Amino acid sequence: MTEVETEHENAAIAKAYKELLKVSYRTLSVEDKKLIRSAFDVSLDAHKNQRRKSGEAYIFHPLAVARIVAKEIGLDATSIAAALLHDVVEDSKDYSIGDIDRLFGKTVAKIVDGLTKISSLSKEQDMHASLQAENFRKMLLTLNDDVRVIIIKIADRLHNMQTMDAMRADKQVKIASETLYIYAPLAHRIGLYNIKTELEDLGLKYTEPEVYNDIHYKIKESKEEQDVYIKAFSQVIQTSLDKEKLNYTIKGRPKSIFSIRRKMLKQGVSFDEVYDKFAIRIIYKSDFDNEKFLAWKIYSIVTDHFRPNPVRLRDWISSPKSTGYEALHITVMGPKGKWVEVQIRSERMNEIAEKGYAAHYKYKQDSEKEDNLENWINKLQEALENPDINAVDFVEQFKLNLYSKEIYVFTPKGELKSLPKGATAMDFAFNIHSEVGMKTRGAKVNGKLVPLSHELQSGDQVDILTSESVKPNANWLDYATTARARSKIKSALKEDKKKIGEEGKEILRRKLKQLKITLNEASINELVNYFKLKTSLDLFYRVGIGTIDNKKLKDFAASRSNVLMSFIKNRITRKANIKKEDLEKEEVTANYDSLVFGKEEEKLDYKLANCCNPIPGDEAFAFLTVSEGLKVHKKNCPNAVSLQSNYAYRIMSAKWVDSSQQEFLVQINISGIDHLGLVNDITKEISSNMHVNMKSLSFESDGGLFKGKIKVIVKNNTLVKKLLEKLKKINGIDKVTRA
Repeated sequence: MTEVETEHENAAIAKAYKELLKVSYRTLSVEDKKLIRSAFDVSLDAHKNQRRKSGEAYIFHPLAVARIVAKEIGLDATSIAAALLHDVVEDSKDYSIGDIDRLFGKTVAKIVDGLTKISSLSKEQDMHASLQAENFRKMLLTLNDDVRVIIIKIADRLHNMQTMDAMRADKQVKIASETLYIYAPLAHRIGLYNIKTELEDLGLKYTEPEVYNDIHYKIKESKEEQDVYIKAFSQVIQTSLDKEKLNYTIKGRPKSIFSIRRKMLKQGVSFDEVYDKFAIRIIYKSDFDNEKFLAWKIYSIVTDHFRPNPVRLRDWISSPKSTGYEALHITVMGPKGKWVEVQIRSERMNEIAEKGYAAHYKYKQDSEKEDNLENWINKLQEALENPDINAVDFVEQFKLNLYSKEIYVFTPKGELKSLPKGATAMDFAFNIHSEVGMKTRGAKVNGKLVPLSHELQSGDQVDILTSESVKPNANWLDYATTARARSKIKSALKEDKKKIGEEGKEILRRKLKQLKITLNEASINELVNYFKLKTSLDLFYRVGIGTIDNKKLKDFAASRSNVLMSFIKNRITRKANIKKEDLEKEEVTANYDSLVFGKEEEKLDYKLANCCNPIPGDEAFAFLTVSEGLKVHKKNCPNAVSLQSNYAYRIMSAKWVDSSQQEFLVQINISGIDHLGLVNDITKEISSNMHVNMKSLSFESDGGLFKGKIKVIVKNNTLVKKLLEKLKKINGIDKVTRA
């Protein structure tokens, strides 16, 4: 670079820095400016020899990220300083986290450390789906330390998306897809609507450039027409609003390119057929106490002039979204017979909608109201606390909770709770408290008993019934839809499996002793190989529930004692020992080898459909054909939609299960002499057995004799035999048989 070029660049850097201080959303004190100046100097020094792919000095990137943090998001000086320093530790050998702590204090160091960890994760070479999911999961774990880490990361991603033209096309697509997958939903959830919109549009620009450019051009073309329409709409209501002496502004907001594209795909229409390409926003001045009253007053004025669509009224003032968003949305028949969305907000509500998280804290000081956003972050932290959850499952569930629409339900005391659309009574129980969820026995919705899988609707009053003797079972995962509930249930089931595994280990030790085999690392490895399992816990758990019984262990001992055959077999199959770390993993893996059908999970004859070729583990359904019996299709099969819409009555649910872990419904018939407390003795015996669940119970007594039928769910035949033996010992019971 020539001297003149260097001078020009230095002047541009100085200008960008001054601009940063000027545009800050927060009022910066002298101390704040000193902190930002120090951070800028350190960042300038750390990046002095670095350039971006576009050729410009690297310092422009942290300055741009800090500007987004200061202006668009509106965070404080600490966050601006952290944004300026976000790449320093990663990119410069001269500075460590210890140096940042010494120079700027613990808070800034903690945020920079969180950002550095995220960067190092995302630079790993092999970005398979599971690895990517794991990285996202680790990134979200930084929420436990400070939510500002995620917010600055979103700002960093936004600037990278804005300046991606110099990158290779494959890199552009990868980063844009990643942005649409997780960063845009995350920005939406933290309430950063403007940034979310820009991230989505930029994501579309690089994943579908032709579509993006086409819509972008058409929006520019129709801008003049849009302005004329907004003016016509405004003129109609202005007189009435002025009459009421309201202080307001009317703005038109075009819909984002991404949302127009989504609407075109969803409705199967062209650009010209999308009727609501923009919304009209009425922003009014008001003190906090009169906000709600004035919003409904403006609503009344608008609907006096234009006919509203009653189905499209959204009152987010009385019940704000969990992102903190507040507004009144109405869709009215505007001039020229066009439907138009009108958003009514106070200046405070508008600021929260624009700035999200930052504005929350500005106004939180004035209000003692419960902060929905904070609640959501706390719940997310709970979901993140489970280190054993599968990363891909976690991210998928998390994404559902990011973008899902909300419903509002009431507790028995009238407290309002927000849940994702599609949430069940089980989700509500865990939403109240995880302890309530774990002890859920049943639920009442609007005073009526409902199954735990009952889908809740907005306005429902839900009462959860609990019991100390209840504990989660595998069916609960079918009832729960939210990440929080599923994570808690999976943790509880895992703990239960570990407990059964510990018991199973002792049982195995005793049984092997009888077979003259010592339980050690080598014999465990042999057993795991022999039963085609993956971990030692797998083995102990299956012994604990009785799937691996005496007969199977004797067969193992017999195969083992024949040393010569065993040696030849091993040489032929070249069966390697399982790695020690894999063997000791604390997980019970599922070997999907069997299909079950319907609510009762029956085993039936079936054929696999040729059109989609489902494989074990796929989400599937069964279709009853005229000539070939049950045919199993994947849920995403190309023919699924037409089959489900035309022949819904011939469709049966199907799912892949691990036959060794499958539960069976068994009927037990009991007869004997009736006496007081007999039923209690029977139910006590069944419920004290930890691997048996009672499904139904019926007794009838005649002349001092009784007959009874009990339906129980068990894991295997061994448990049934044990239960029959125990029931025979109860006083008064004469005969116990399996139906």
